[in-house]
Amino acid sequence: MTRVAVLMGGESRERDVSRVTGTAVAKALAERGFDVMLLDTRDGLLRLDAAPVQRIGERPPGEEPGDRRPVAAGESAGADRNLLPGGIPGLAEVDVVFVALHGGWGEDGTVQATFEMMGIPYTGSGVLASALAMDKERAKRMMRDAGIATPAWALLDVAPGSAPADADLARVSRDLPGRLVVKPNAEGSTVGLTVVDRPEDLRAAVETAARFDRRVLIEEYVAGRELTVAVLGGETLPIVEIVPQGGIYTYEAKYTQGKSRYEVPAALPDELAAAVQHASRRVFDLLGCEGYARVDWRLRDDGTFLCLEVNTVPGMTPLSLVPMAARAAGIEFGELLERIVRLGEGRTLRRPRRRAAGAGA
Repeated sequence: MTRVAVLMGGESRERDVSRVTGTAVAKALAERGFDVMLLDTRDGLLRLDAAPVQRIGERPPGEEPGDRRPVAAGESAGADRNLLPGGIPGLAEVDVVFVALHGGWGEDGTVQATFEMMGIPYTGSGVLASALAMDKERAKRMMRDAGIATPAWALLDVAPGSAPADADLARVSRDLPGRLVVKPNAEGSTVGLTVVDRPEDLRAAVETAARFDRRVLIEEYVAGRELTVAVLGGETLPIVEIVPQGGIYTYEAKYTQGKSRYEVPAALPDELAAAVQHASRRVFDLLGCEGYARVDWRLRDDGTFLCLEVNTVPGMTPLSLVPMAARAAGIEFGELLERIVRLGEGRTLRRPRRRAAGAGA
């Protein structure tokens, strides 16, 4: 029987989403016959039969407001790394770790490097691809250089506790006229994102994003349809179109039932759909992604499409897009997770596997 450790939680601002993903994944894998350990990086080993599937924004039982350590701008959240690598009983004996950590060090290659050093297979992309995808600006440079369209952008570096320089704001307004999207360079789930319609609102938007990351990405706003493509192994799944209330796919629109509508597969001409899927696989390969990932796009009215970003640890919540795309391809949730586990289990590690004495299959 394959032993799987589902690793969730973390201390990033996506902790709640991670816990929902982790509990859903663990229970579904157990139903598929896997021997599952459910691990919260802060709380340790959890009983699978007692782990409720939370709603986004709920606190775990016993956790009070203020329990979570605030994270300074630009800091990599994850104060509870003492649980990794040697502090989790039985971790060295598992066959594969299912990484269900969103944002922060769970998605930027840090935890992936830990498992590489331990010689433990894990799901999803490796160290370099994880780091590149998390760093939106560097990923955009690679796309641009490879001829893959992406919205024009600027990057501002705002030191913790300081305000953005007037000259920098003036340069951005000059180089990127019109509507803008301002967001932290290395966050997910639209955390800290603001859509700016007037130049005089740019400063406040940059300051908001800088609360989460000292590097602030400012992009031209691309009017059009919101598309996302999941890549599973070598296969691109049906395209999902996202139609959020109000036109902006905010954190609330992502995780609140009824705040967004989804079309799966997206209503696109066959030739255009095939082009978007092909481009998604190109981006996946360009960054060196493995296992599975999700590639996000904006489609203009003229049929051109621009890549926004790549998510290497997509959510697996009841409203998540990858399971939605998989269902449209005839792949149910449990089968999807098993495929992801098998892809991770078969990865080539830089360091040979070291199994604990007496560990078995």
